[in-house]
Amino acid sequence: MDISGQEHLDVKHDVFKQRIDAHGKVIATKQDAVGGMKVEKPLQHHGGRLEHNETYCGSCYGAQESPEQCCNSCEDVREAYRKKGWGVSNPDSIDQCKSEGFLQTIKDEEGEGCNIYGILEINKVAGNFHFAPGKSFQQSNVHVHDLLPFQKDSFNVICKYFFVLDILRFFLPIFLL
Repeated sequence: MDISGQEHLDVKHDVFKQRIDAHGKVIATKQDAVGGMKVEKPLQHHGGRLEHNETYCGSCYGAQESPEQCCNSCEDVREAYRKKGWGVSNPDSIDQCKSEGFLQTIKDEEGEGCNIYGILEINKVAGNFHFAPGKSFQQSNVHVHDLLPFQKDSFNVICKYFFVLDILRFFLPIFLL
């Protein structure tokens, strides 16, 4: 957010993240949701279980904005919770997160790091930018980082955060020089 009030959340278009192991070696990109447990009859938004020939419309676990809203992925449920200002205390109690292997993915990434690189174009006014794990969002006019998935006490995952800043440059675009 800058001093003029302009805000950009989850900027990713010219910023890239590369996974690295504890020794700084690049880890190959993996496909999401591979090997996740399948929930045979997932919970529907109406509270019942998916029946034969019924179209899946996942439950938002009370966080839906309308009766018709479906949460078909773990991210959909987490986003619905964020919009309500709620926290997901146990992702394994959510069918979508369980079937996608959400907690196992976090546990599998224990000890990993990442290299972040790219370009951010910003206004030439006072402001700030953040590098943080998880998602950032706006809640009641407050900038918030959702770190719940990384809390070690909740999921028996040890998370250590440290940052090494190799290069940070501020410069004018060539056409302004």
